[in-house]
Amino acid sequence: MLLTDTHCHLDYNKFDSDRAEVIQRATDSGLIRLLVPGLDQTSSVAAVRLAESTASVYAAVGFHPTDLEEFSESTFQQVKDLAKHPKVVAIGEIGLDYYWVKENDKRAFQREALKQQLQFAKEINKPVIIHMREENDAWFGEASQDLLKILEEWQSNLQGTLAEKPGVLHSFNGNLETAQKALSLNFYLGITGPVTYKNAGEKREIIKQLPLEKILIETDSPFLAPVPVRGKRNEPAYVHHIADKIAEIHSKSPAEIAALTTANAARLFAWGD
Repeated sequence: MLLTDTHCHLDYNKFDSDRAEVIQRATDSGLIRLLVPGLDQTSSVAAVRLAESTASVYAAVGFHPTDLEEFSESTFQQVKDLAKHPKVVAIGEIGLDYYWVKENDKRAFQREALKQQLQFAKEINKPVIIHMREENDAWFGEASQDLLKILEEWQSNLQGTLAEKPGVLHSFNGNLETAQKALSLNFYLGITGPVTYKNAGEKREIIKQLPLEKILIETDSPFLAPVPVRGKRNEPAYVHHIADKIAEIHSKSPAEIAALTTANAARLFAWGD
């Protein structure tokens, strides 16, 4: 099987002792592409360096909504410069997080930073990787409402390829209505390890109703390890557990899901094109 992990934080210090071995295990497991997103200026630099050093690794650059302490005109310009690198295929991980951020002024700053980064993605014609987490980990709330409003306005002003393939809602944890709205805006939906959890029946019912041509698979390493390795440090080699579960949900073979999601990722991120 040929697999792709479209979201793994291989720059994290949890991989410092065996990063090369982790990447080798991914290759041995059939992964042909790994995408490492940035969370701020420093991690964006690290993501690009990883992409430079490993043929199968690509990078995204941007400021995560909970990592905006150093977001400024200067640091944003540095990230913009990084985005010119040929192995940078997206702007991200960007978005809204109302789980960790409660203050209204800080949430407003998240929205402003998101809009600036979306505008930059439009200027350079690259898709976006969107983070969204609700207060109390709800499936729907103010974060979903604010995000969908911002994305709808942005997407309505896009043209050409980017309008058709604007990005992905990473580690999707919303309700069916949010999924359908995102799909209507041409977004892909990223599926992570929780789809394999015993208590995730409702999540699996939502995924059953999603079109396979709009699904990406992600580990979000080192977080969200899937069953049967839940509780361990996650890594890209485990992405096949997610593919296996989606295959079960959609009554397909794991090889079919691997091929479909790898093709979806190539269509969205245009690796190397």
